[in-house]
Amino acid sequence: MLITALASAPPARGQTGPEPPAPTAPLDVIEVKGRIDGIESDFITRSIAEAQRSGSQALVIQLDSPGAVLSEGGLDDLMNLVRNADLPVAVWVGTSKARAFGGSVRLLRAADLSGMANGTDIGRFDGPCPECRPGDPLVSGDRLSSAAAAERQAVDVVTPTLGDFIVELDGKQLKGRTLETAEVVERDGQPRREPAAQVRFAKLNLVERVLHSTTSPSIAYLLLVLGLLLMVFEFYSVGIGIAGLTGAASVVLSAYGLGALDATPLGLALVALATFGFAVDVQAGAPRAWTVIATVSLFVGSLVLFPGDLRVPWVTVVLVLIGAVLFMVRGMASMVRARFSTATIGRESMIGESAEATTPIGQEGTVRVRGALWRARANRATPIDAGQGVRVVAIDGLVLEVEPDEQAAVARPDDGG
Repeated sequence: MLITALASAPPARGQTGPEPPAPTAPLDVIEVKGRIDGIESDFITRSIAEAQRSGSQALVIQLDSPGAVLSEGGLDDLMNLVRNADLPVAVWVGTSKARAFGGSVRLLRAADLSGMANGTDIGRFDGPCPECRPGDPLVSGDRLSSAAAAERQAVDVVTPTLGDFIVELDGKQLKGRTLETAEVVERDGQPRREPAAQVRFAKLNLVERVLHSTTSPSIAYLLLVLGLLLMVFEFYSVGIGIAGLTGAASVVLSAYGLGALDATPLGLALVALATFGFAVDVQAGAPRAWTVIATVSLFVGSLVLFPGDLRVPWVTVVLVLIGAVLFMVRGMASMVRARFSTATIGRESMIGESAEATTPIGQEGTVRVRGALWRARANRATPIDAGQGVRVVAIDGLVLEVEPDEQAAVARPDDGG
């Protein structure tokens, strides 16, 4: 009883007061960059689950995306997950020069609060958007700057930095929670709000980033062409080396991007035909009809490799085309000639060489050529004496055919006179 009374009594003068309030719950921030594909969708799904499990106040998605390559059903599932998450999800398009185009703008509507940085753009989307309101400016197909988006109320806030966006979340009532993300501090004699919650950042891991990067049409295209050309180079080099392994890895990496971007069978077939055509003329040693066919096939295949607005930019196509033609016509041809050319230094080069008979030569004898002894036989019925100058006129296996060399000035052995 006494202990209970003492515990409930107010603190005596000089003793410490009530304990400080519990620390503010953390805030999770993830970066979603590039086209929203299966990897980014899984990353967002994992991040929401982890934020809910760890007691986060909210999840903030920092978005910079030119569109989505998920199927319509896959994109619907992702939006439903964001909209129905147990904790608030906010989306901020940033930093400056970032954009949210195509299907990625649906994240702005599925989120509980949306924002943009100054100097960013959103829009370019006119597809189905179940979470959008009638007449929503985001589904008009227009490209909206941050100023236009604020004027047309396409987003909730426009802030220059991610820190300012986090501050804007403070006090917001989202999904039955009151967010506490900022505190008032004195700076230079003036009160201002600054982020107060612990912010935890997360990105894709290295392997995911490498695979995700191939969902750029230009990168997937470059990896495909580079990989095929390196594999042809390795084929003519004989053996498996760095070029072959690099080429195979490039083709494997490009396969993810080609699948995510729905590469057309026609485009793939034309790129394969171009590789075959270049290889044929490399074997021939000179550019011919197949080089023309390969160049045209690669150009057309590059333009039709991906559908719609996913097409490879013209500048990339032209640069790759020029590089491929120069590599196959000049570089590869020179390499093949150097690799497979026949050496000219050998027995055949001795034809026409002057020599000296070391023994009499009738049906057979020996001669000295370039300091080495060779079996020889006379090319004529006239016998050849030892020490006489001869000339090699033919080679039959390991036997040299010789004839007297009238112009040779070969000194005869000293007879002692």
